[in-house]
Amino acid sequence: MLSTSPWRARLAVLAAGLAAGLAHPPFGLLPGLLGYAVILALLDTVGPRPLRQAFFRGWLAGVGYFAVSVWWVVEPFMVDAANQGWMAPFALVLMAGGLALFWGAAGLASRALAPRGAAKVLVFAGLLAGFEWLRGNILTGFPWNLPGESWRAGSAPSQAAALVGAYGLTWITVAIAAAPAVLADRVGRLTKIATAVVALAALGLLYAGGAARLGNANPGAADAPMIRVVQADIDQKDKWRPENLAAIFDTYVALSRRPAPTRPDIVVWPEGALPAVIDDLMAPGSPYGPRLRDAFEPGQTLLMGANRAQADAAGKVGYYNSLVAFRREAEGLRVTGIYDKHRLVPFGEFLPFGDTATRIGLRSLVHMPQDFSAGPPPRPLSPSGVPALQPLICYEALFPGFTRRAIAREGVRPAWILNVSNDAWFGVTSGPLQHLNIASYRAIEEGLPIVRATPTGVSAAIDAYGRIVPGARLGLGELGVIDARLPAALPQTPYGRHGERIYLALLCVSLIAAALRFVRRP
Repeated sequence: MLSTSPWRARLAVLAAGLAAGLAHPPFGLLPGLLGYAVILALLDTVGPRPLRQAFFRGWLAGVGYFAVSVWWVVEPFMVDAANQGWMAPFALVLMAGGLALFWGAAGLASRALAPRGAAKVLVFAGLLAGFEWLRGNILTGFPWNLPGESWRAGSAPSQAAALVGAYGLTWITVAIAAAPAVLADRVGRLTKIATAVVALAALGLLYAGGAARLGNANPGAADAPMIRVVQADIDQKDKWRPENLAAIFDTYVALSRRPAPTRPDIVVWPEGALPAVIDDLMAPGSPYGPRLRDAFEPGQTLLMGANRAQADAAGKVGYYNSLVAFRREAEGLRVTGIYDKHRLVPFGEFLPFGDTATRIGLRSLVHMPQDFSAGPPPRPLSPSGVPALQPLICYEALFPGFTRRAIAREGVRPAWILNVSNDAWFGVTSGPLQHLNIASYRAIEEGLPIVRATPTGVSAAIDAYGRIVPGARLGLGELGVIDARLPAALPQTPYGRHGERIYLALLCVSLIAAALRFVRRP
């Protein structure tokens, strides 16, 4: 067991959380995963008030982890720095500190159960994975940078998500990474050796199994639909100025019409591409409707992220963050499908405590006269002339199982996933790169390719293994288009069939390990 002063232990556990956060892309410092071992070892060194101190140390580790993971949250407040910049540091402190409460609870529970040897590794993995599931599901949920998503999407270890999902891979990752904590425990040498051997074997299996899966990759069909992703590189500071609407529209149209050896079948514009409500742009008498029609040839489909308005039976107007499918036909544009975002971002698309938030200036972050309304439970979309797809708008790409549940509702498995997102809010930070990695895990879990469209990067076409198609990526601050054939879908994955059942089985392993402590106690 480690012995250290309280302040050194607190600094060490904070540094361990930072290290674990740095294991995630774009940093990719995988040795930082050993931070989980340091956290677990230091939970055993708490003093006279062990549960309170264990909570505090777990919370400190979470603060370090989330300070790395969500530091980009300051960027939206810098769009209007004169009026909102003062809120940026408070947003980071509150967000990192709030999310860290889940890690604090895991630390407290781990110390309360206080198993020894390999059992404590299994219990810690189960507790942290369990509280990470809660983080992703309580209230609106925010499963950003789950520990299981530390592996770069498309790498060999990431392929395990096709079997166990991101939550199951969180259990496996933490269990492997925390195993060295047993070396500091008061257990026999044989127990230490066995724990190390099992952890190394599990790590080797992650790499070998993933490499084997990637070795059998399907290259896809040469006659698959050609998709064009448009990235107009419109800075968030400029987007919502009314005088810029025409220039922004012209930029998207010019990029959509850019000549190519093969005419695109499908053109994708990102979330909220135009700074206006689509109903106004397409209304009779608006110049934008005919110009949008003339931008496309018969047979082409535009999938556009757009804000739209719709009145209910009582005449009350609701606003939706939507994906609208337009089909160019001989007589003009026809709407062939609409998907309304179901999971809304708090403080981005709706304001908790709306009146108070409006008074302190947060309403301007939404850029709408009122909160967005949530769409119905998601289902795959089947626009005319387009392979069935599952839209994920921005934040929805964070949630494991989102597409699987949509498939279950409709009974139809789509051919691909489309993630339109306004990552311009992140600015030039690690946020867009983290979002790319997280969204790519949804492709691995479902065995479906995913196409990402963002206004400022990172846009990409990603195959069903989570790998970016060669040449199909536009980075931060790049203006241009991606032309790529739709990658092939794979047969339904074990995760796609069984969901979180394997993850629950892993939690049962942790539960059994915790129960054995009480069974063996005299």
